[in-house]
Amino acid sequence: MKKMRTKVGFSEALVVLIIMLTIMGVGVIGFGLSPQTPVMLVIALIMLWARLRHFEFTVINKGIQEGIETGIIPIFIFILVGALISTWIAAGIIPSLMVFGFKLISVRWFVPSVFVVCALVGTSVGSAFTVISTVGIAFFGMGMTMGVNPALVAGAIISGAVFGDKSSPLSESTNLTAAVVGADLFKHIENLMWTTIPAFIISLLGFTILGHGAAAANFGKINRTVAVLTQNFNVSLWAIVPISLMFICAWRKMPAIPTLFLNIFISVLMIFIEQPSISLKKIAAIIETGFVAKSGNTDVDMLLTRGGISSMMGTVSLIVLTLSLGGLLMKLGLIDAIMDPLAKRLNTDGKLVTAGIVAGIGVNLFIGEQFLSVILPGKAFKKAFNQAGLANVALGRVLEDGGTVINYLVPWGVAGVFAANTLGVPTLDYLPFTFFSLLSPIFSLLSGYTGIGLKRITDK
Repeated sequence: MKKMRTKVGFSEALVVLIIMLTIMGVGVIGFGLSPQTPVMLVIALIMLWARLRHFEFTVINKGIQEGIETGIIPIFIFILVGALISTWIAAGIIPSLMVFGFKLISVRWFVPSVFVVCALVGTSVGSAFTVISTVGIAFFGMGMTMGVNPALVAGAIISGAVFGDKSSPLSESTNLTAAVVGADLFKHIENLMWTTIPAFIISLLGFTILGHGAAAANFGKINRTVAVLTQNFNVSLWAIVPISLMFICAWRKMPAIPTLFLNIFISVLMIFIEQPSISLKKIAAIIETGFVAKSGNTDVDMLLTRGGISSMMGTVSLIVLTLSLGGLLMKLGLIDAIMDPLAKRLNTDGKLVTAGIVAGIGVNLFIGEQFLSVILPGKAFKKAFNQAGLANVALGRVLEDGGTVINYLVPWGVAGVFAANTLGVPTLDYLPFTFFSLLSPIFSLLSGYTGIGLKRITDK
């Protein structure tokens, strides 16, 4: 019987990870495939490599199991978000937001307004996915009607949503990061502001310059769209109720799952009030398979035919696959083999911060999962940061700037796929306009090399 060889060296791990990235990159970018197929192929090849290296199937299966376990709650949230989108449309909430938005938001300053509003809502709600899939859809519809570049609008929506998610005490990713590094949540958020506020200000300036006056025309199309929405949906001030409920839940620090359940319940109740004759079977169909708009206007129908649990299954399948891949990489020692030698050779603050940022971006590219881009580098670099005299919140900010915000820019990343599918804009199209995500790691690197805002263990 052959002796088991389960110790993986740096060079071997690096080769394996580069091959993984190449396969996924060529598949998604080169051939235009959906991310699921390349990721599944990579998992199969990793399993084959593991068997050739004499890893037992029990170890391989355990890696897949442990990987998926970390994403059970996010998967459940995805399912609820699908139901929330369809019920919000059926209840007239998203159409009402569109109509009110046309009347309240300055057309000349539309793009920067979208960025600021999504940032405020995201901070209150604590979920970039929820902002993108609700308020974001409404704003995107407005932008399409106004004739604004869809990629620019999507970039503003995602940038604002990511800012809010990153800054909110209700955010799962922010709570996860604070837990991984062992820092107080509110101290972690406070320390994030050293890079978050500059990135916000420059992003706002960029959206103001690019978006100013871009939607000055097409008032006729706007008026026609408002007329279609008003005629085919129940547009009323009652739409404020579920939105206000989200703010109240955020104020009461209610977790995402009960908040979404409560909003779905209120939305269904509003549907029954607006349409007393609607059947339970019809409501169930809206929740399960989504809302189908039949206004007769092609643009409106295309925009508002969406949602439902089934619409999230593609994203859920990608989550399961990417988490399985992440679990395998961790269990088989590939991630540790890459990160451990690097962590021991980083002897300056700038090098440490750079390595942390690169590691977060690398995990996003290799695995495509937001949470793992925080967990894996966090485990690898915590000891090195502490030995260098850097506080846990310093590592936490690096993980957010290199991990959390970057996943929206990866075509096969969970967040990137979700945003692209929800808004209908390819990831590579909106990437150049997602200023906040692009600027955050840059300001983190500046902090690492200048020492500005870089919290040390001895700092009070």
